[in-house]
Amino acid sequence: MSDDLPEAIPAATLIIFREAANGPPELLMVERAKAMVFAGGAMVFPGGRIDSGDHVLAELNGGGDEMAARIAAVRETIEEAGLPIGLSCLPTAERLAQMRVALHGGATLAEALAEAEATLDLEQLVPWARWRPAHRNMRIFDTRFYLAELPRNAPHATVDRTENVRLVWATAQQVLADADAGKLEVIFPTRRNLERLAQFNSFAEAAAHAHETPIRTVTPWSETRNGEEHLCIPDDCGYPVTSEVIASAMRG
Repeated sequence: MSDDLPEAIPAATLIIFREAANGPPELLMVERAKAMVFAGGAMVFPGGRIDSGDHVLAELNGGGDEMAARIAAVRETIEEAGLPIGLSCLPTAERLAQMRVALHGGATLAEALAEAEATLDLEQLVPWARWRPAHRNMRIFDTRFYLAELPRNAPHATVDRTENVRLVWATAQQVLADADAGKLEVIFPTRRNLERLAQFNSFAEAAAHAHETPIRTVTPWSETRNGEEHLCIPDDCGYPVTSEVIASAMRG
């Protein structure tokens, strides 16, 4: 890795499945506010950077960067969508709302959990991927992706209207079709992950694939193929599409 690249910011994101009555499962996507420096205006999965409070709580749950990432994914999903993923029991609607307000006010997840008398169940999160782009002149995020299933009787997801301006439940294929039709924007990592997710008809299928596919950090590179510059990723990380003409790729 080149020494002149900016240091990567550790982050985590959560791909939430909602089973549909007929057909493939739906995934939760949020639209980033256009004013955001990273991926402004794009549809992404809930998530964000890992903060110091996540690491402190991780030390109480076994420690390590992996645990801190899972905690960040849980926290960010409560903040951005109001969904209690990765908790042992569903809190009441009132307590969940209080947790969300507390987190938006700067409380740590540990503080919000204690106030709501809630505990973590991080085994609900299935490791899916890890991406660390190598851009120049923009922020770099070292992002761990997780899968999770929407709990039964979970509340309706609601947008936070700060970093994000709307949210939708849609199949992976529908999001890709809408992106191709120019109805929304997706950045390169999101597109590759949607293509991979579109292969599965249930959370169980996607989770089984995740368990069978070793995770290695994906760092895209540029390469000339058939006379055109492509943005490429390795072909052994579970992705059905491993390159895109770089002129059409939205990179963040």
